[in-house]
Formats: sequence, structure tokens, C-alpha cells
Amino acid sequence: MSKESAPIRKVAIATGGGDAPGLNAVIRAAVLAGLGRGWEMYGIRDGFNGLMMPEQYVEGGIIKLTRERVRGITHLGGTIIGTTNRGNPFHYPVKNPDGTYTEIDRSNELMRSFYMHEIDALISVGGDGSMSIANSLAEKGLRVVGVPKTIDNDLDQTVVTFGFDTAVSFAVECLDRLHSTAASHRRIIVVEVMGRYAGWIALESGVAGSADVVLIPEIPYDLNIVAKKIEDRVKSGSNFSIVVVAEGAVPKGGSVTVLDKEVGRAERLGGVGEKVTEELQKITGKEARLVVLGHLLRGGTPTTNDRLIALRFGAAAVRALDEGQQGVMVALDPPTVKYVPLADATNRMKSVPLDCDTMLTARDLGMCFGD
Repeated sequence: MSKESAPIRKVAIATGGGDAPGLNAVIRAAVLAGLGRGWEMYGIRDGFNGLMMPEQYVEGGIIKLTRERVRGITHLGGTIIGTTNRGNPFHYPVKNPDGTYTEIDRSNELMRSFYMHEIDALISVGGDGSMSIANSLAEKGLRVVGVPKTIDNDLDQTVVTFGFDTAVSFAVECLDRLHSTAASHRRIIVVEVMGRYAGWIALESGVAGSADVVLIPEIPYDLNIVAKKIEDRVKSGSNFSIVVVAEGAVPKGGSVTVLDKEVGRAERLGGVGEKVTEELQKITGKEARLVVLGHLLRGGTPTTNDRLIALRFGAAAVRALDEGQQGVMVALDPPTVKYVPLADATNRMKSVPLDCDTMLTARDLGMCFGD
């Protein structure tokens, strides 16, 4: 009997990439659903590092997940088993004697670890990078089901990812607070938000938070156009402006702003907000301030919506395994959760469609996108 069709006894859960509100809800749902089927459930520490560097963990790199371990964690941010964005087993960073790093393929070693621990299936929870890794592991013969996670909402094939609603809700709360201080001081306030190469967080928080300008990666911006919008507001009696900038936003003819690029991890975006703030102050002559929300968008208690999506995804991942599925990702397709091939989910990034209703609404509200 092949590994794919063998009866399931042990299932491991791994959370990879940046943390997002709702991860613990996925873990709880998957553990309870698996235990209900008589399976043993385990958690791999910090992505796959628990299997590749078990000596670093006092209680071991893989821990048994019981009802007691997952009790009362649905509302908690973060992940009880840890995560990392540096542990891609196919491009694992190894430090050389001279201090530089080299990427090596440790995937065969990881596969041996799964067999050594008698793990029959893996539930991999993560974003596009984690889903790509999961797809590659499935191609190597591991029974894998993916669960989409990212505050950026840029994973294809699913209507939405958990963590996004919480991030947008917090960003809107911040914009609500910044309106009063911006108005009091007659300032331009630039708010930089996460999102990587997609503008979902910036767009939805900007619209809901009554921003005047939203700059997203999908629309290269011209700050002279933004400055004119701000000057027009001054002429109409509004002496302040709120500008929301996605970290991946790019000027016309320019490129994305990168903080750094390390071996074994994706490039870190950030810094565009500072550039926009400085340039707008020069062009308009108005005082401008920058607020970078950064990792505040990742933390905290998940919203009700994110908890429900995460719980549904965790339970659906177990159902998929029970039904004999492998090499698939669970995806929200209201009112149901469907299964889609991991290869399709990682084939392209989900960008903001420029003709979507939220974009049209923003235009009708008079928001400026720098174009």
C-alpha cells in the first residue's frame, strides 16, 4: 500500500512564514477534528526547524498536541508551535566559515525525519512560500494538505485568508485615531501598512478608514498628482490629509523599496512611507508625519471573522485527509470550503483587480491613487 493510501495514524501540523491572527484557531480545530477520528496529532516547532534542528528544543522539535494543549487557544494571537520565515528546506541557509551563507537542499533529510517519526500526513499552514514548499513535499510523496494563511490576502484560489480581517480592522482603528491628530495640527499623515506586493490591506483599510490617498503596488504613483489632491483639499477647507501607503507601492518608473535581502528568506519590504512623507512635505510645503504600523498588524486577538475562517480551515484540512485528498489546499468558497491543487494555489499572486467594486467605490468617494 502506498504512503498516500495508507491508513492515517499520526498527523503533524506546521506553521510557517510570518505569524497571523488565527493560527492557533487552525491548530485547535485540526487537533480536535483529528483526535475525534482516533489520530495522534503533533506540532512541528518553528516551521520545519523542529525536525531539522531538534537539538535546539528542550522538549523536542515535535510535540504531541492533546486536548489539554489546545484548550483555550482560539482567541490567542501567534502560534503555540512557533513559526519562521527562514527555514525553507529546499533553500536552507547554512553559515560558512567566513560568515557568509549558502543555500542547500535539505528536503530529503526532512522527508527522512517524517518517516522516522512515522508521520503519515502533514497539515501545512502558511502563505505563498509555505504552500510552495508544501507542494514540493507533496511531489516528493508526502501526504500534504495546505491551509492558506496571510494577512496580505494575496494567495490565489481562496476568496480570503484568515488574518486579513484582523489586520484591516486594526489599521482602520489606527486611521480613525490619526484623523483627529492630523486635523488638529493641519498635517499630512502618511501611514505605511504591510501587504508585500499586493494592495489589499492598504485599499480596504483606506476605504473603511476614510483616507484621502491610497498608494498600492498595482498602480504606480506620481507624487505630483498626490500633492495636487492635498492642495485641492486645502483650497476646499480641509487642511489635513491621510495618505495610506502599501509597503510594496512603487513610483512611476521606479521600483519597490527593499529594507534588506538575506539568504534563505524573502526580501523585506519597507521604507516607501518615509520616501513619500519626505517628498510630499517638499512638494506641498505642509508638515508631514509618518506612522509605520508594521508588525502591529500581525499581532493580537483575531476578529470573529478570522476565528471562524481559521476554525473552518483547520477542520476542513482534517476532512480532506480523511477523504483521501493530498497535494491540495483548503480554500474559502462561500458558503463552503473547497479543495484546490497546491500547484494552482501557488501559480500566481492574487493582486487587487483595478475594476473590483472596492476600487470603484474608492474612486466614487474621491480617493486619489496617484494616477
